[in-house]
Amino acid sequence: MILFPAIDILNGECVRLTHGNYSDVTKYGNPVSAALKWVGNGAKYLHVVDLNAAKSGKSENLEIIKEIAAVAGIPVQTGGGVRTLDDAEARLSAGVRRVVFGTVCCESPELIRLAVVEFGAERVVCGIDVKNGRVATRGWLNQSNILPFELGKVMFAHGARYAVFTDVSKDGALTGVNADACKGMAEKTGLNIIASGGISGIADISTLKNMKMYGAILGKALYENRISLEEAVKTAEEI
Repeated sequence: MILFPAIDILNGECVRLTHGNYSDVTKYGNPVSAALKWVGNGAKYLHVVDLNAAKSGKSENLEIIKEIAAVAGIPVQTGGGVRTLDDAEARLSAGVRRVVFGTVCCESPELIRLAVVEFGAERVVCGIDVKNGRVATRGWLNQSNILPFELGKVMFAHGARYAVFTDVSKDGALTGVNADACKGMAEKTGLNIIASGGISGIADISTLKNMKMYGAILGKALYENRISLEEAVKTAEEI
């Protein structure tokens, strides 16, 4: 299982939000420094989110993302405000390995098919964020009536093979991952699921690994020293 340390960027700083709330922000300094720290601690992949773009649709932290991709020495996937093929191309041209489409998966699903054709399935990730059992969009500020596994099936049919599945109610809360929902998404959709939201300790990593999840995103637990990345990577990679 691949672990993805998260680097969320807001106004040029590395931050964590609680429950996706832009008014509940904890700052953790320079995003590039955070990237280098996680690489030094054994990260094999990074997950970088432009929170400004997630809200506005404009990539306001692209130069920082480009710098992270340049110095990390490991693959980077990035999301937040990727709503057109041009947006995706700009991120990929900045040196990232994969681009995460979020809102458009729900609002313009045909774009995912076009993205897979244009960039290849290995470079496209669907961001499926869930709030109160339904898909949330536009930086988690809006909520649809679509069930997550229904959207996942559409994404798979359009050629997508990877999805970040986030339970917004868990994100940044350190209350434990919604493992059953992640497992259900994988089984019902056929997608390789990257679990996100609520991971608080090694037990969560073990649970997801035993459920054969493709990956997991580590956020606040890392920044608050609730979990050692070295130990987490070792657990995730154990045979």
